[in-house]
Amino acid sequence: MSEDKLEMSSCVRRRSLTMAEAHQAVAFQFTVTPDGIDLRLSHEALKQICLSGLHSWKKKFIRFKVFRHLLQYSNGIITGVYPASPSSWLIVVVGVMSTMYAKIDPSLGIIAKINRTLDSTSSMSSRTKNVVSGVLFGTGLWVALIFTMRYSLKVLLSYHGWMFLEHGKISRATKIWMCMVKIFSGRKPMLYSFQTSLPRLPVPAVQDTVNRYLESVRPLMKEADFQRMTALAQDFAVSLGPRLQWYLKLKSWWATNYVSDWWEEYIYLRGRGPLMVNSNYYAMIFLLGSTIPLCSAQWERMFNTSRIPGEETDTIQHMRDSKHIVVFHRGRYFKVWLYHDGRLLKPREIEQQMQRILDDPSEPQAGEEKLAALTAGERVPWARCRQAYFGQGKNKQSLDAVEKAAFFVTLDETEQGYRKEDVETSMDSYAKSLLHGRCFDRWFDKSFTFVVFKNGKMGMNAEHSWADAPIAGHLWEYVMATDSFQLGYTEDGHCKGDTNPNIPYPTRLQWDIPEECQEVVEMSLSTATRLANDVDFHSFPFTTFGKGLIKKCRTSPDGFVQLALQLAHYKDMGKFSLTYEASMTRLFREGRTETVRSCTTESCNFVLAMVDPTQTVEQRLNLFKIASKKHQHLYRLAMTGSGIDRHLFCLYVVSKYLAVDSPFLKEVLSEPWRLSTSQTPPQQVELFNLERNPEYVSSGGGFGPVADDGYGVSYILVGDDLINFHISSKFSCPETDSHRFGKHLKQAMADIITLFGFSANSNK
Repeated sequence: MSEDKLEMSSCVRRRSLTMAEAHQAVAFQFTVTPDGIDLRLSHEALKQICLSGLHSWKKKFIRFKVFRHLLQYSNGIITGVYPASPSSWLIVVVGVMSTMYAKIDPSLGIIAKINRTLDSTSSMSSRTKNVVSGVLFGTGLWVALIFTMRYSLKVLLSYHGWMFLEHGKISRATKIWMCMVKIFSGRKPMLYSFQTSLPRLPVPAVQDTVNRYLESVRPLMKEADFQRMTALAQDFAVSLGPRLQWYLKLKSWWATNYVSDWWEEYIYLRGRGPLMVNSNYYAMIFLLGSTIPLCSAQWERMFNTSRIPGEETDTIQHMRDSKHIVVFHRGRYFKVWLYHDGRLLKPREIEQQMQRILDDPSEPQAGEEKLAALTAGERVPWARCRQAYFGQGKNKQSLDAVEKAAFFVTLDETEQGYRKEDVETSMDSYAKSLLHGRCFDRWFDKSFTFVVFKNGKMGMNAEHSWADAPIAGHLWEYVMATDSFQLGYTEDGHCKGDTNPNIPYPTRLQWDIPEECQEVVEMSLSTATRLANDVDFHSFPFTTFGKGLIKKCRTSPDGFVQLALQLAHYKDMGKFSLTYEASMTRLFREGRTETVRSCTTESCNFVLAMVDPTQTVEQRLNLFKIASKKHQHLYRLAMTGSGIDRHLFCLYVVSKYLAVDSPFLKEVLSEPWRLSTSQTPPQQVELFNLERNPEYVSSGGGFGPVADDGYGVSYILVGDDLINFHISSKFSCPETDSHRFGKHLKQAMADIITLFGFSANSNK
């Protein structure tokens, strides 16, 4: 970044989205020249909005080109014309032709006009012109019906009142709405069938966002501080806010989603700190769906994707297809082709290739063993090193193989997983291994790394910029269920099927790593090791009771856990903190996540009642119900586009492009999230029957500590009788202790359930 430019950096704060988004402490870096007037800087903001729109249209064009290539395949055709079907075109055309032969004009004169046009442009016979005119009109009518159905579905999906109904009570109007959605949704939708029918994420009113923000910080501020913040907020709402809002409105009309591209760029790709621990997240072995469609855009970059380091900002490289993976084992890299004789390898053949790697006696080349530490450390040294030493020759070819692979696999030499005889130590070790390993045995830039341990346990480490955790979780569930219940293994532990000696051996990647590069590797490894050693992780199963008993209390399981977290945090830290809970916005096109600010006035009142010996059970229970109801309302607002944090984030981005200072936004975006939480929702519950297969319960996944002086908590409610928790913090902070927090959380769960008259040990 040149010195003659003004660098405007503002540390936003560590955030937690689904699983791990929370701890992306990102400095916004804008290089706007200082010698321009407001009009010129406004042009910069308009330029960025135009670029966002062009980016959206570019993606649509790319999808269109892909669709053209897919026209030879039925899936591409079906997705392209959904909710209609290719056969419906024939039905419409035949119907039009039939009415024509019956001397009935269904077109109200349009067919005749087409016929006259053909008269002047061709020498077709009268009969042929009639047929062509009928086919053209029928095709046009068919296309018009498709667009009508899609638009009608978009209008229907823009209604979200159903989310705010009392649980178990559905009004007649909502039932009619659900039937209409089902009718216009068509039959057998595919992954991208609903993309064009999803509504756009709305831009909330500035005053609404300001009011909700003030409501959220009221219990966290002293009276004088709150009055000062109120004055800043109200001034912003009537002065600068409307001006910034105008740009966001413009962007929301032009771009597909007014948040997602800036969120990806400034929260993820511009982060210069390590991805390991700070951004990537993990999933453990075994994770365990509805009338309303969700956006599928994030699926596009699941495979064949890698994050490419840059000095100022990273980029996401996505290949249209990849026919190989790269496997790391004992300090060596192997390229493994996934196809042979024009077909995908079978499970037994893939096992054969893995065994060949395990049996390979070769040693790592100079500098090869710890090479992936470059992806675990700071981004700038990695970017410079990549440019200096990996731009040509064998290094470029080998790096291309890694970055263009479908995904990365690590055959880990350690043994991990749940051990009944030592639950606490085994789960903590398992979590830390998946989160960071030895800091050089996962390629943290890949969309995901499958980690296979020596004892056969598995896990996944995922990079966060390309998508949020539910996407990776959905893949993980499907992989585990398919592996266990469809593919299966023989009695001696091998994959079913036969080996194939004709398949070429995996190829060792070749490197020529100079000493200067090895020094950078060691520096990155040192940075990553310090970060990894500072992670205090506690992963444990809570078996005292689960959502089955919570539902008997006629309350939201998620709200129950969130209030238990508030109670545990207060007992642990002696104060309330700004709390982040992740929710999704995939009800909207290209939606990602939104924040639920779980620490509310209502939750604080409940917690204070729980620690006040003068309060009765009835009083505490009443305050719990009020707080739980408020939490559910906030969650629904976040899911339906009325959250506040993405709106404030985008207003801040616009202010930086306009080079205008907002004391209000500056303070809002610098507030730390000392308690960052995320639920991992089981999605494909139909894949697992936990009553018949209790051994396949999910351990879920987790992420690293969000704030240096706070906690990161992930949890998954499995079946009716189990909740798995993952708690992270930093050893370097004297105020936090993940195991101590875990004890407070267990006690908080037990204390709350007794309010409803249930024993803490009752799991029935």
